[in-house]
Amino acid sequence: MYAGTGKWDPPATALTPQGPAALSNHHDIGYSTIGQLFKMGRLTEYEVIGRHLPTESNPTPSLYRMTIFAPNVTVAKSRYWYFLRGLKKVKKATGEIVSVKQIHEKHPLKVKNFGIWIRYDSRSGTHNMYKEYREMSRTDAVEALYSDMAARHRARFRSIHILKVVELEKVEDVKRPYIRQLLTKDLSFPLPHRVSKISNQKIFSAKRPTTFA
Repeated sequence: MYAGTGKWDPPATALTPQGPAALSNHHDIGYSTIGQLFKMGRLTEYEVIGRHLPTESNPTPSLYRMTIFAPNVTVAKSRYWYFLRGLKKVKKATGEIVSVKQIHEKHPLKVKNFGIWIRYDSRSGTHNMYKEYREMSRTDAVEALYSDMAARHRARFRSIHILKVVELEKVEDVKRPYIRQLLTKDLSFPLPHRVSKISNQKIFSAKRPTTFA
């Protein structure tokens, strides 16, 4: 993935017939505004596998797998070719998509801590950054990341490249204080505004109801 520094990131992982491959952690959306993102829908995590078309010199080309966060399959394929063209010199005209699979969260009702490594282009240069979020799924954490970066750093979607998304299962792996404070044992929050329900309350009233004394 080109980040404006004159260098390329480590190459995408090749899937050879002899063995498995690790996941390539290159993600991007490529939209300039938050409005464009939400017009197309929320993000979805896709696993895209493609390769170069077979030739006489290379009848069994290597497969390349990437995980892409995109609002739909069309954008996921587009981002896949964008990265593969830069990483492996394979473009859409000379390649083919082998598989596109949506990745679902295994435990969508469990609150989890996520660590995200990113690289983004600001108005002054290219920066590496590590962020942590407490969300229900990987896609929710990525959406929170884009909103956070847009608010704090005015970073556009096209300028943010997600390198890795990892679930932090151990408490000692959490580094940021704003996440560690939520991991305290027997954590409780005050209820400053409790509304008591009246059993014989009338359905209709001539006055506006108030819950403050």
